[in-house]
Amino acid sequence: MAMFEHPSGSGSAVVQTARSSTAQRLFDCVCATIGLFLLSPVFLVLGIAVKLYDGGPVLYRSQRIGRKGQLFSIYKFRTMVMDADRLGGGLTTKHDRRVTPPGRILRRYKFDELPQLLNVMKGDMSFVGARPEDPRYVARYTPEQKRILDYRPGITSPASLRFSNEEQLLTGENPEQLYLTTLLPQKLSMDLEYLAHRTLVSDLGIILRTIGRML
Repeated sequence: MAMFEHPSGSGSAVVQTARSSTAQRLFDCVCATIGLFLLSPVFLVLGIAVKLYDGGPVLYRSQRIGRKGQLFSIYKFRTMVMDADRLGGGLTTKHDRRVTPPGRILRRYKFDELPQLLNVMKGDMSFVGARPEDPRYVARYTPEQKRILDYRPGITSPASLRFSNEEQLLTGENPEQLYLTTLLPQKLSMDLEYLAHRTLVSDLGIILRTIGRML
Protein backbone atom coordinates (compact mmCIF):
# COMPACT_ATOMS: atom_id res chain seq x y z
CA MET A 1 0.00 0.00 0.00
CA ALA A 2 1.26 3.43 -0.89
CA MET A 3 2.03 5.66 2.06
CA PHE A 4 1.84 8.87 0.03
CA GLU A 5 -0.13 9.83 -3.03
CA HIS A 6 1.71 11.66 -5.76
CA PRO A 7 0.36 13.69 -8.65
CA SER A 8 0.14 11.98 -12.02
CA GLY A 9 1.59 14.05 -14.82
CA SER A 10 2.33 13.57 -18.49
CA GLY A 11 5.37 13.77 -20.68
CA SER A 12 8.79 12.15 -20.54
CA ALA A 13 9.57 13.79 -17.21
CA VAL A 14 6.96 11.67 -15.44
CA VAL A 15 5.71 8.74 -17.52
CA GLN A 16 8.28 6.26 -18.82
CA THR A 17 7.50 4.05 -21.78
CA ALA A 18 7.38 0.32 -21.17
CA ARG A 19 10.49 -0.15 -23.32
CA SER A 20 12.64 2.36 -21.44
CA SER A 21 11.41 1.08 -18.09
CA THR A 22 12.33 -2.49 -19.02
CA ALA A 23 15.75 -1.43 -20.27
CA GLN A 24 16.39 0.52 -17.07
CA ARG A 25 15.38 -2.44 -14.92
CA LEU A 26 17.60 -4.81 -16.92
CA PHE A 27 20.51 -2.38 -16.58
CA ASP A 28 19.99 -2.22 -12.80
CA CYS A 29 19.78 -6.00 -12.39
CA VAL A 30 22.89 -6.67 -14.47
CA CYS A 31 24.93 -4.02 -12.64
CA ALA A 32 23.71 -5.16 -9.21
CA THR A 33 24.52 -8.80 -9.98
CA ILE A 34 28.04 -7.89 -11.12
CA GLY A 35 28.49 -5.61 -8.11
CA LEU A 36 27.39 -8.25 -5.60
CA PHE A 37 29.70 -10.83 -7.17
CA LEU A 38 32.76 -8.59 -7.31
CA LEU A 39 32.21 -7.03 -3.90
CA SER A 40 31.39 -10.21 -1.97
CA PRO A 41 34.88 -10.29 -0.33
CA VAL A 42 34.42 -6.62 0.66
CA PHE A 43 31.00 -7.42 2.15
CA LEU A 44 32.61 -10.18 4.24
CA VAL A 45 35.40 -7.97 5.58
CA LEU A 46 33.11 -5.04 6.38
CA GLY A 47 30.55 -7.32 7.99
CA ILE A 48 33.20 -8.84 10.26
CA ALA A 49 34.47 -5.38 11.22
CA VAL A 50 30.98 -4.21 12.20
CA LYS A 51 30.26 -7.41 14.13
CA LEU A 52 33.55 -7.49 16.03
CA TYR A 53 33.24 -3.92 17.30
CA ASP A 54 30.25 -4.42 19.58
CA GLY A 55 28.67 -7.75 18.66
CA GLY A 56 25.54 -6.10 17.27
CA PRO A 57 23.79 -6.77 13.97
CA VAL A 58 25.78 -6.21 10.80
CA LEU A 59 22.97 -4.69 8.77
CA TYR A 60 20.70 -1.79 9.61
CA ARG A 61 17.20 -1.59 8.15
CA SER A 62 15.13 1.56 8.03
CA GLN A 63 11.78 2.50 6.50
CA ARG A 64 11.88 4.68 3.39
CA ILE A 65 9.43 5.89 0.77
CA GLY A 66 9.97 4.58 -2.74
CA ARG A 67 8.34 4.85 -6.14
CA LYS A 68 4.63 5.69 -6.12
CA GLY A 69 4.80 6.28 -2.38
CA GLN A 70 5.48 2.64 -1.52
CA LEU A 71 7.09 1.94 1.86
CA PHE A 72 10.14 -0.35 1.86
CA SER A 73 13.10 -1.31 4.06
CA ILE A 74 16.47 0.05 3.00
CA TYR A 75 19.63 -1.91 3.86
CA LYS A 76 22.89 -0.45 5.12
CA PHE A 77 25.90 -1.64 7.04
CA ARG A 78 25.26 -0.55 10.62
CA THR A 79 27.42 2.46 11.42
CA MET A 80 25.89 3.53 14.73
CA VAL A 81 25.57 2.09 18.19
CA MET A 82 22.67 -0.23 18.82
CA ASP A 83 19.33 1.52 19.45
CA ALA A 84 20.71 4.70 17.91
CA ASP A 85 17.22 5.71 16.76
CA ARG A 86 16.20 6.09 20.39
CA LEU A 87 19.25 8.19 21.24
CA GLY A 88 18.90 10.92 18.65
CA GLY A 89 17.10 12.29 15.61
CA GLY A 90 16.63 10.85 12.16
CA LEU A 91 19.56 12.78 10.69
CA THR A 92 23.25 12.08 11.17
CA THR A 93 25.00 15.35 11.95
CA LYS A 94 28.61 16.46 12.18
CA HIS A 95 30.41 14.80 15.11
CA ASP A 96 27.36 12.60 15.83
CA ARG A 97 28.33 10.62 18.94
CA ARG A 98 26.15 7.68 17.92
CA VAL A 99 28.49 6.77 15.05
CA THR A 100 30.96 3.99 15.90
CA PRO A 101 34.68 4.17 14.96
CA PRO A 102 34.34 1.61 12.13
CA GLY A 103 31.11 3.34 11.19
CA ARG A 104 32.92 6.62 10.59
CA ILE A 105 35.18 4.93 8.08
CA LEU A 106 32.24 3.26 6.33
CA ARG A 107 30.32 6.53 6.13
CA ARG A 108 33.32 8.52 4.96
CA TYR A 109 33.78 6.32 1.89
CA LYS A 110 30.03 5.53 1.52
CA PHE A 111 30.73 1.81 1.99
CA ASP A 112 27.74 1.62 4.34
CA GLU A 113 25.48 2.02 1.28
CA LEU A 114 26.76 -1.12 -0.50
CA PRO A 115 24.02 -3.46 0.84
CA GLN A 116 21.53 -1.39 -1.16
CA LEU A 117 22.58 -3.52 -4.11
CA LEU A 118 20.09 -5.95 -2.54
CA ASN A 119 17.39 -3.26 -2.73
CA VAL A 120 18.22 -2.83 -6.42
CA MET A 121 17.85 -6.56 -7.01
CA LYS A 122 14.48 -6.55 -5.22
CA GLY A 123 13.24 -3.65 -7.35
CA ASP A 124 12.90 -1.21 -4.46
CA MET A 125 15.64 1.01 -5.84
CA SER A 126 17.56 1.82 -8.98
CA PHE A 127 21.27 2.47 -9.28
CA VAL A 128 20.67 6.12 -10.12
CA GLY A 129 17.86 8.12 -8.57
CA ALA A 130 17.08 10.49 -5.74
CA ARG A 131 17.99 9.10 -2.35
CA PRO A 132 14.93 7.57 -0.64
CA GLU A 133 13.64 9.67 2.21
CA ASP A 134 12.19 9.07 5.64
CA PRO A 135 8.35 9.14 5.61
CA ARG A 136 8.44 12.10 8.01
CA TYR A 137 10.24 14.23 5.45
CA VAL A 138 8.26 13.02 2.44
CA ALA A 139 5.14 14.22 4.25
CA ARG A 140 6.59 17.74 3.97
CA TYR A 141 7.06 17.62 0.19
CA THR A 142 5.33 20.20 -1.97
CA PRO A 143 3.23 18.95 -4.93
CA GLU A 144 6.15 19.77 -7.23
CA GLN A 145 8.61 17.85 -5.07
CA LYS A 146 6.29 14.83 -4.95
CA ARG A 147 7.02 14.30 -8.64
CA ILE A 148 10.20 12.60 -7.45
CA LEU A 149 7.98 9.67 -6.41
CA ASP A 150 7.33 8.92 -10.09
CA TYR A 151 10.84 7.45 -10.16
CA ARG A 152 12.54 4.67 -8.26
CA PRO A 153 14.90 6.06 -5.62
CA GLY A 154 18.56 5.32 -6.16
CA ILE A 155 21.88 4.55 -4.56
CA THR A 156 23.45 7.61 -6.15
CA SER A 157 22.47 10.70 -8.11
CA PRO A 158 23.81 14.13 -9.10
CA ALA A 159 22.59 15.50 -5.77
CA SER A 160 24.29 12.66 -3.87
CA LEU A 161 27.58 13.60 -5.49
CA ARG A 162 27.03 17.32 -4.95
CA PHE A 163 26.16 16.87 -1.26
CA SER A 164 28.47 13.96 -0.47
CA ASN A 165 29.61 15.90 2.62
CA GLU A 166 26.05 16.43 3.87
CA GLU A 167 26.84 15.41 7.44
CA GLN A 168 29.46 18.15 7.64
CA LEU A 169 26.86 20.70 6.56
CA LEU A 170 24.32 19.70 9.19
CA THR A 171 25.50 21.86 12.04
CA GLY A 172 24.01 24.51 14.29
CA GLU A 173 21.20 24.46 16.82
CA ASN A 174 18.57 23.03 14.48
CA PRO A 175 20.18 20.82 11.79
CA GLU A 176 16.82 19.24 10.89
CA GLN A 177 15.36 22.64 10.01
CA LEU A 178 18.44 23.38 7.91
CA TYR A 179 17.95 20.10 6.09
CA LEU A 180 14.24 20.62 5.42
CA THR A 181 14.42 24.25 4.32
CA THR A 182 17.73 24.33 2.45
CA LEU A 183 19.46 21.05 1.63
CA LEU A 184 16.47 18.85 0.81
CA PRO A 185 14.82 21.32 -1.63
CA GLN A 186 18.13 21.77 -3.45
CA LYS A 187 18.66 18.03 -3.71
CA LEU A 188 15.16 17.35 -4.99
CA SER A 189 15.36 20.11 -7.57
CA MET A 190 18.71 18.86 -8.87
CA ASP A 191 17.58 15.23 -9.11
CA LEU A 192 14.24 16.06 -10.72
CA GLU A 193 16.05 18.00 -13.43
CA TYR A 194 18.39 15.08 -14.06
CA LEU A 195 15.72 12.36 -14.05
CA ALA A 196 13.59 14.25 -16.56
CA HIS A 197 16.38 13.84 -19.15
CA ARG A 198 18.20 10.70 -17.99
CA THR A 199 19.59 8.06 -20.32
CA LEU A 200 21.38 4.77 -19.67
CA VAL A 201 24.60 6.45 -20.79
CA SER A 202 24.17 9.35 -18.37
CA ASP A 203 23.31 6.90 -15.57
CA LEU A 204 26.51 4.98 -16.29
CA GLY A 205 28.41 8.24 -16.04
CA ILE A 206 26.91 8.97 -12.61
CA ILE A 207 27.80 5.44 -11.44
CA LEU A 208 31.41 5.78 -12.62
CA ARG A 209 31.72 9.17 -10.94
CA THR A 210 30.37 7.67 -7.71
CA ILE A 211 32.85 4.78 -7.83
CA GLY A 212 35.65 7.28 -8.44
CA ARG A 213 34.53 9.33 -5.44
CA MET A 214 34.46 6.24 -3.22
CA LEU A 215 37.97 5.24 -4.29
